Amino acid sequence: LPFYIYYSMFGFQRVGDLIWAAADQRARGFLLGATAGRTTLGGEGLQHQDGSSLLQAAAVPNCRAYDPCFAGEFAVILDHGMRRMLEAGEDVFYYVTLMNENYAQPSLPPGAEADVVKGLYRYAVRPVPGSEGAVRLVGSGAILREAIAAAELLATDWTIASEVWSATSFSELARDASEAERWNRLHPTQPARESHLQRCLGGPDPIVAASDYVRAWPQLVAGHLRAPFTA
Repeated sequence: LPFYIYYSMFGFQRVGDLIWAAADQRARGFLLGATAGRTTLGGEGLQHQDGSSLLQAAAVPNCRAYDPCFAGEFAVILDHGMRRMLEAGEDVFYYVTLMNENYAQPSLPPGAEADVVKGLYRYAVRPVPGSEGAVRLVGSGAILREAIAAAELLATDWTIASEVWSATSFSELARDASEAERWNRLHPTQPARESHLQRCLGGPDPIVAASDYVRAWPQLVAGHLRAPFTA
């Protein structure tokens, strides 16, 4: 499988037509968008501040776009993609963002691998005795660590409990939710299917989603959720 690594902001701007051509030719492989997001390489100016490449990737029907934060997440996505393209012979290719920062790489929670591929898994729960409320914090890529820090701040300063979720792919979540909605619409007499997004983020507690990209990236899932949602 080919691996093509480049500055994420340059990729879809400089070779966008070639990416669509590769999609038409049913190409397989990995596009790795390095120094992704708007904060990991801010010192070189706006030319490197990527706020939209994931949205562009999500628009290509046979491209699977992921924004992992930790090495464990990336390893799972890489393994899944290789098996899907080589073993299963599917005509898809992957766009995966990579960061430009040094930080600790924790192990994945046990059994989280399947949810990483689906686009969302629960990273941690921050309970607070006698809490005055609860919130779901959804972080993506470089900003997941800020969601983890926010959970501590809410607990210590505001007595608010929280769950921290890692969104490895808002576009995969939106695709799965759309497919479930379509199936339910076409099969009204059969038991309704529940999307992975609804299984994870059902219930009334408010959701705050943050990424290193334009708000339209996390807002891909907003219409599929019943709880109050802020990007």
